[in-house]
Amino acid sequence: MKTQSKFTIASLLLFLFLAPMAQASKPVRIATIGASPNINKNQSPEALVEQMISFWQGQLNQVLNSKLDLIVLPEICDVPTGLSTAEQKIYVEAKKNKLSDFFAKIARENNCYIAFGSLHNTDKGLRNSLILLDRAGKTAGTYHKNFPTIPEMEQGVIPGDQSPIFQCDFGTVGMAICFDLNYDELRAKYAQQQPDIILFSSVYHGGLMQGIWAYSCRSYFVSAIGVVQLPSEVLNPLGEIVATSTNYFNYTLATINLDYELAHLDYNWDKLKKLKAKYGDAVSIHDPGKVGSIMITSEDKAITAKQMVKEFDIELLDPYFDRSRMFRKKQMVLP
Repeated sequence: MKTQSKFTIASLLLFLFLAPMAQASKPVRIATIGASPNINKNQSPEALVEQMISFWQGQLNQVLNSKLDLIVLPEICDVPTGLSTAEQKIYVEAKKNKLSDFFAKIARENNCYIAFGSLHNTDKGLRNSLILLDRAGKTAGTYHKNFPTIPEMEQGVIPGDQSPIFQCDFGTVGMAICFDLNYDELRAKYAQQQPDIILFSSVYHGGLMQGIWAYSCRSYFVSAIGVVQLPSEVLNPLGEIVATSTNYFNYTLATINLDYELAHLDYNWDKLKKLKAKYGDAVSIHDPGKVGSIMITSEDKAITAKQMVKEFDIELLDPYFDRSRMFRKKQMVLP
């Protein structure tokens, strides 16, 4: 009994020691590919499916040697472009799960998550979805486009009404598809939940809206745009582009660190100096300029960014804004 107690105590101490380490310095290796399948559509639906598989195998081969944690692909990437509504319907029925099975095989063989856009039939009808596969090729989550365009809905696409957050082994992800980016009510839901990463599959870029989403949700933002002329990008939680595809390469790779906290410079100047003085290269304090907000990232496997800011009593961004709201409320002069 005494031996068992010692073992239990030792296990508990080991867990308490390793728990913060598991969360500190959380690098995630990501690839995003922007491509529109260029295939010969004048073939049978079954032949089109095989062409699509061959196309995406070639695209994925560009990044699969990079030991990735996550690959993000564009909206409806499992359907060829240029099909009429009638042709598209026949194709969707013919493809069944063949493309999703192909992506699952890639995820399993390369030990990575894959998020891909799919037009598919469900028990509730036709959906435009973003499907997340885990490292074993199993479905880890499905997001249905909340705001399809009017033409999409006229063609039978049913809108979703949920904004789920999915847990991966590296962190949490939220999702949005194309036209969704225009709707503040959806963004507000994610801003409340603050996932580590927002995955955005689209055939529309969104411009400044990408940065607005990243900053307001306090999340990394990864876009995969199915128009090769438009960049697929990775933005940090301050809304800055940290990686992008180019006119020469339709993909980009990025390693992002999810062990971060956002703070404001107000009331924190001296504390930030002391933080940097103590931890040196073990902490990154990034100022994008012009907004007053900064990102504190732990580069140390033994201590988290949360522990660092707590040690120096650094007030984080949202609590500071909330404190300002409360102070303003007290100062209001009622008529």
